Amino acid sequence: MTPTLVILVVGLTPRLLGPHTPRLAALAAAGGMRPLDTVTPAVTCAVQATLTTGAPPATHGAVANGWYFRDLNEVLLWRQPETLLSGETIWEAGRRRDPTFTCAKMFWWYAMKSSADIAVTPRPMYPADGRKIPDHYARPDGLHDELDARLGRFPLFRFWGPLADISSSAWIAEATLHVMATRGPTLTLTYLPHLDYDLQRLGPDPAHPALARALGEVDALCGRLIDAAQAGGRRVIVVSEYGITPVTDAIPVNRALRAAGLLAVRREEHGRETLDPGASAAFALADHQIAHVYVNDPARLEETASILRGLDGVEAVWGAAGKRAAGLDHPRSGELVALARADRWFSYHYWLDAARAPDFARTVDIHRKPGYDPVELFFDPALRFPKFSAAWRLGLRKLGFRRLLDVISAEDAALVRGSHGRPTDDPLDGPLVISSEAGLLPKGRVAATAFKALTLEHVFD
Repeated sequence: MTPTLVILVVGLTPRLLGPHTPRLAALAAAGGMRPLDTVTPAVTCAVQATLTTGAPPATHGAVANGWYFRDLNEVLLWRQPETLLSGETIWEAGRRRDPTFTCAKMFWWYAMKSSADIAVTPRPMYPADGRKIPDHYARPDGLHDELDARLGRFPLFRFWGPLADISSSAWIAEATLHVMATRGPTLTLTYLPHLDYDLQRLGPDPAHPALARALGEVDALCGRLIDAAQAGGRRVIVVSEYGITPVTDAIPVNRALRAAGLLAVRREEHGRETLDPGASAAFALADHQIAHVYVNDPARLEETASILRGLDGVEAVWGAAGKRAAGLDHPRSGELVALARADRWFSYHYWLDAARAPDFARTVDIHRKPGYDPVELFFDPALRFPKFSAAWRLGLRKLGFRRLLDVISAEDAALVRGSHGRPTDDPLDGPLVISSEAGLLPKGRVAATAFKALTLEHVFD
């Protein structure tokens, strides 16, 4: 077996590979680069599940970054247990071929209750007093405290939100270097999310100075990982999940369903509204450029489909046949799936009056919101001194006051400049695979479903 390092650089595309990424470009020149034919939806949980199992969403079950749990009557995103997936993983297949095969899963998704030998992932603490304390989950026992002692606490508030920056990716890279040096796994999977932030904030133009800087920062981390891997006799694969395309505005799919009398809400304290999925004839789980539309009333299926087709920015609406063709024919999928045009994305917003938005709408809260909210990457433009506002609110909370960290806009979807989820029209704008081993790459494009086999070929040759 030949030890192998897989670096997942979120949002990296052939068009972004160039003067701002000298280390990645050099790896591609010395080995090879191929476009990756990703799955639909091209979102984190769905793509990573396909890369690790070799199966489409219709088989492994991660139909988006979350879905409607019909038995719980709840929309839940960003769940972590690997037991939610079906299919044999890369590391299980490797272990079957050689019992001494080991795998480290560094911040790849579905790391809880994972069958990988080593797993590390974000996992904040939520004390009963309402605080959210940065932390991470790690197995085997002892690794958590070892990483904390070496690197300090995982910078959770730099991993997502308006303060997200290179520091979270740097922590992950250093943790990966430590695990490779001390545990020597046969296969190491590591995840660098840094580019994703600025690609959604700024759009994918590499000439933008801030994006050029972000490319250089993540390239430098990749260089450290590549050097350590090659010094240890490891092969190197770089992969991305999706490409991000420029967008102009969001599609308010849930507001359209509510205006038609299909979506129901629950009125709570101070007149604020929360989505009531079970009472809704239809509602959408918005996830970037895809929306799973759950239709609880079969008699209103065609009405719902007609409303979706009439929305500005919707490219396609799939029923049973469309879902089968897209590899999304799974019980967790919505009865309908809507796909946005390349220049649009779906917002989760369901309230018709901003005064009735739920309190979490203006906060970074990836678990309470019934859909993905990229506006969490921005401070509310209405705040004159946003960082001071955030620090003031945090200070009050540390003093024991109950205070929302409400620094996010609940309305300004036009802040978002880049999105993903649908297949890109041009392969140059889509994901890629780079390998240090040119002879192991196929001649043409790499299917996401073939990545598992390709990785095992690097290990077992």
